[in-house]
Amino acid sequence: MCTKKNQILIIDDSKETVAGLKAYLGKKYHILTAYNGRDGIKKFDKNKNRIHLVITDIIMPDLSGIALFSMIKTRSPETPIIAITGWGYNDGALAAETNADIVLDKPFEMEELDQAIEKLISEIHTKQDRSRISFSIDQQDLGLGF
Repeated sequence: MCTKKNQILIIDDSKETVAGLKAYLGKKYHILTAYNGRDGIKKFDKNKNRIHLVITDIIMPDLSGIALFSMIKTRSPETPIIAITGWGYNDGALAAETNADIVLDKPFEMEELDQAIEKLISEIHTKQDRSRISFSIDQQDLGLGF
C-alpha cells in the first residue's frame, strides 16, 4: 500500500542525510524536508492532514527531536515517527520513551528504513480500513443503509 501518494516529512540538520533520504525515498513517496526542528514543526502544521509519516533526527540544534516528537504526537497522535540517531543507545531509549514508533541507529541500511516505513504506513491503512468498516456497520445498524 506504499505509493507515491504517501507523504513523508524528513527532518534532520544534516543536509547530506536529508539529501540521501530524499533521493532514495523520493522514488516511492512524496517527500517534504526540513533542516531543523522549528522548520519541521512548521511544515508539519501546514501539511499535517497529508503527512503519513515523519522521519527525524533526535539530536538537532534549536529544537531537539525529543521535543519535536512530543509536539507532533500532541497535534496528531496517529502520525508515526521514525527517529534516527547516531548518538547511541541512551538517545534511542529516550526517543522510545517519548513517542517515537521506531528508532534506527545511524548508520542504518536503507532497506531497513524502507521496511520500517512500509510497516508503519501499512498499519495506518489497516486502521483506516477498520474505521471505514466500523462506520459502515454503524450506519447499517442505524438503518441508514449506506
